Amino acid sequence: MEISMRGRRLVVAGGSRGIGRSIAEVFARAGADVSICARGQAGVDEAVQALRAHGGKVHGASCDLADGDAVRAYIGQAADALGGIDILVNNASGFGRSDDEAGWATSINVDLLATVRASHAALERMPDGGSIIHVSSISGLTPSVRTPPYGAVKAALIQYTKTQAAALASRKIRVNCVAPGSIEFAGGVWDVAKQNNPPLYKRILDSIPFGRFGGPEEVANVVLFLASDMASWVTGQTIAVDGAQMLS
Repeated sequence: MEISMRGRRLVVAGGSRGIGRSIAEVFARAGADVSICARGQAGVDEAVQALRAHGGKVHGASCDLADGDAVRAYIGQAADALGGIDILVNNASGFGRSDDEAGWATSINVDLLATVRASHAALERMPDGGSIIHVSSISGLTPSVRTPPYGAVKAALIQYTKTQAAALASRKIRVNCVAPGSIEFAGGVWDVAKQNNPPLYKRILDSIPFGRFGGPEEVANVVLFLASDMASWVTGQTIAVDGAQMLS
């Protein structure tokens, strides 16, 4: 079954690599016009070039998502470039690991406040019937001893999803969330751990009942479904995409 996004305008906050890049790609293949941002201009440029191969309108910009003014400016630029915003995906993560001021500040500023700020800005340019999807983590659904700030802030996104869904229901704007498990891709956290911390990599791998790490495209496909008309009666939900990792 193919899902068409022709005529839809997607903005991915944090979309030059990994899960965000895969989200942009599956939507572009489905016919959507796409805008992405990330901190590094080179990564954005490379992703934009690849996305243009799918034939739709593509916009990209560098943006420090920890900077509120930069977030609002980017959303405005994306809306101007695409002619509006139908779907917003908040994907960026600072991945605050340490239980100290720096770790908490990173997670709050990037994972949480960037999501709030991008949502507020996008809603000004989003017609009724649009969709917002947040990328959380199964760390927000279970204890997160290794990364306390990351887990707590991802849990906040799950709660915010429910609040937004209730608040925006009158506009028929659906708000949902995906909670990925451990996802491996080139240059990502688990790719780095495979090289630099094999015991941790093996311990996490052994904890996943499916016997493998997930791929970013497996998360992207769920996001595509949630943004599509096939999920027209789904809002306020968080879907774990984890190969039963959370159940082990």
